Amino acid sequence: MDDRLSERSQILLKNLVERYIADGLPVGSKLLADNPDLPVSSATIRNLMADLEEQGFLRSPHTSAGRVPTDLGYRFFVDSLVDMRPLPELDVDVLGRSLDPDMSAHELVQSASGILSEYTRMAGLVTIPKRDQVLLRHVEFLRLNERRLLVILVLDDHEVQNRIIYTNEDYTDAQLKEASNFLNQSFIGKNMRSIRQRLVASMQSDQESMNQLMVRTLDIASQAFAEDEADDYVVAGQENLFEMGQQQALNDVRDLFRAFSVKADILHLLDRCLDTEGVKLFIGQESGYEVLDECTVVTSPYQVAGEIVGVLAVIGPTRMAYERVIPIVDATARVFSRALETSLK
Repeated sequence: MDDRLSERSQILLKNLVERYIADGLPVGSKLLADNPDLPVSSATIRNLMADLEEQGFLRSPHTSAGRVPTDLGYRFFVDSLVDMRPLPELDVDVLGRSLDPDMSAHELVQSASGILSEYTRMAGLVTIPKRDQVLLRHVEFLRLNERRLLVILVLDDHEVQNRIIYTNEDYTDAQLKEASNFLNQSFIGKNMRSIRQRLVASMQSDQESMNQLMVRTLDIASQAFAEDEADDYVVAGQENLFEMGQQQALNDVRDLFRAFSVKADILHLLDRCLDTEGVKLFIGQESGYEVLDECTVVTSPYQVAGEIVGVLAVIGPTRMAYERVIPIVDATARVFSRALETSLK
């Protein structure tokens, strides 16, 4: 038990939060007085509830005499009062079968977001893996017109990415074939970060000592392998948020849908989880984004070869079953990491 509250106050807060999560209705002292874990009088319970409200753990909706948890109350509940248990092995095995390593990285992301949504009945989000970790399988250049090329990148055995670049001079088809052959021989099986690092090193060396093939190759490869700024995420199950059971929450959900359409805020929030391992929660106003004030975001980073390359998350109402959602997010991140690492080999 945490020292900031007496044992009786913690038992009362735990029971009140659990009751509110289950029913979605303000909890009054009469309901708590029937609980065998609180063998005290109704008057004592009312006094404890008043103290918890004064300390910021509870609040009284103006339409009811009962109390509901505040963000601080939920935070204390999650950090100190919930008995978190790992997801059962049977469920972990089901996750493993759903996240098939033979899928492409993007297919795995889509599958993971759907799994999070299905298991939690909330919105599941998974960021696209950082392109730095993606391995090159093949590169090809096609001449579209003067100084305009189509770059075809084959990644991770499954994914094909097309880019249009503009060059400093007009290249023939034969020259482009030479350049693609050189890059394929040099970089197949390498990740995008190491490719960019080698290209930068080559560009910084004395180009006068390079042959014409290398000069041409650097000209087009520096653009073909430029870092992709369009980091994004896949979201599934937004419609689940309309099933929260609280009519007053519908406006909040509509605001959240608008947030999904303005992805920058959510991406910035998820990026804050890239530097920490394990599950991280943003409860209500902790996110710093007004549109998420009535929501909780449960996140966990995922890894490839020991390096964090993305984040997966569940977004739902603050009134969520934390002891169930947190283990699901944690287990999905671990299983997804293993599947993605195998897929990228």
